[in-house]
Amino acid sequence: MFEIRDKPKVVEKALLIGAYFDRREKDEAASLLEELHELVGTLGIPVEHAELVMVKDSNRKYLTGKGKAHELIAMAKEKGCDVIIFDNSLAPMQQRAWENEGGVTVIDREEVILDIFAMRARTAEAQLQVELARQQYALPRLARMWDHLDRQGGGGGSGGMGAARGEGESQLETDRRLARRRIDALRRQLVEVRQQRLTQRKERQRVPVPAAAIVGYTNAGKSTLLNTITGASVVAEDKLFATLDPTTRKVQLPDGQQLLLTDTVGFIRNLPHRLVESFKATLEEAALADFLVHVLDASQERVFEFYETTMAVLKELGADDKKMLVVLNKIDLLPADRRNQVAAHFNQPATMVSLKTGEGLPLLQERLSEMMLDRTRRVNLRLPQSEFGLISLIHQQGKILKQDYDGNDVLVDAIIPRRYEAQIERYLDPPVPARALEAWEAAP
Repeated sequence: MFEIRDKPKVVEKALLIGAYFDRREKDEAASLLEELHELVGTLGIPVEHAELVMVKDSNRKYLTGKGKAHELIAMAKEKGCDVIIFDNSLAPMQQRAWENEGGVTVIDREEVILDIFAMRARTAEAQLQVELARQQYALPRLARMWDHLDRQGGGGGSGGMGAARGEGESQLETDRRLARRRIDALRRQLVEVRQQRLTQRKERQRVPVPAAAIVGYTNAGKSTLLNTITGASVVAEDKLFATLDPTTRKVQLPDGQQLLLTDTVGFIRNLPHRLVESFKATLEEAALADFLVHVLDASQERVFEFYETTMAVLKELGADDKKMLVVLNKIDLLPADRRNQVAAHFNQPATMVSLKTGEGLPLLQERLSEMMLDRTRRVNLRLPQSEFGLISLIHQQGKILKQDYDGNDVLVDAIIPRRYEAQIERYLDPPVPARALEAWEAAP
């Protein structure tokens, strides 16, 4: 099976093309083309020019009209570009047509994203997911790869060996069969990975701690939030898709509540469906969390579109109806009057913070605690000093607000998780009558 070539090392200049088919879509197409520019820059490919194209009469072979295709190919050659990158998804037939006409490499948005994911993947799980998506993308394009072996610099496995023997239908079919086998093997390995993650999750749930997943558009500040709240050291770069591997850290909030926070891969508009499918083992942290922390870059002009993009992916994962805390990050880049305008757009109160300056961080921690109010109780306890283990448990799983001594008893004012109510009910001070205790235990 041939690998998708390592474009950052073989191309020198790129021409970006964004085609749209309705004049009402022009602004959106222009925004997506700007985003493609940033994606391509993440790969280290220099962009010579970006061209927005209105297509009135599309051509099945070229996506654009044939005349427009020749015009854009001429533009690419004139500007010395050796790769044309479409913001649109191209069928394998369309890629072959453009490459045959222009003699340059032609790729699309999906292949760019796949290459970024391949570059960012660190853990074995992420690498498996990336390879599965790349194999699925490459399978219908094997014939195209045969036509461009000289430009790819060869490939791995049987593909390279087959090239030495010469082209032919039988060899192409052999490669397709091998590719399908590899896809099946990757799917089996990912099932095993998901089972391992399920086992790890069950281990965490033996002492159940509420879990929240940090979600949001790529480069919104999710990893920075995890680092800031938990003191973790997750890589947090000002780049698209800096995080592919989920990272979970435990944090104790100021009121004593404990929380598991998980950083997840960022979303993006027009995220290839095959990537959503391949990354479900990663994204399922969002589906299984008790609530979501939706981080948005408040300084982005299209922050509302980015919100809708993330919600659409969450809906596909079955996680869009979960409790959610909306966090508007980077407010240090917004004028004061603009902040309220942005926050007013959402149906729920949004927490405004600057993770860079620390502004709004105490409020964010309060909001995180409020998301778990139904899981905790504030209690007054009279504990014999012999119950040292129970005092230690409260220190570990809750928070002691005040502690005094009365003879041989320890008087404790504390916040505890509700799951420990049965262990402390006998020590409530003053004691709770049986009927009142039943009502207390049944309270939400």
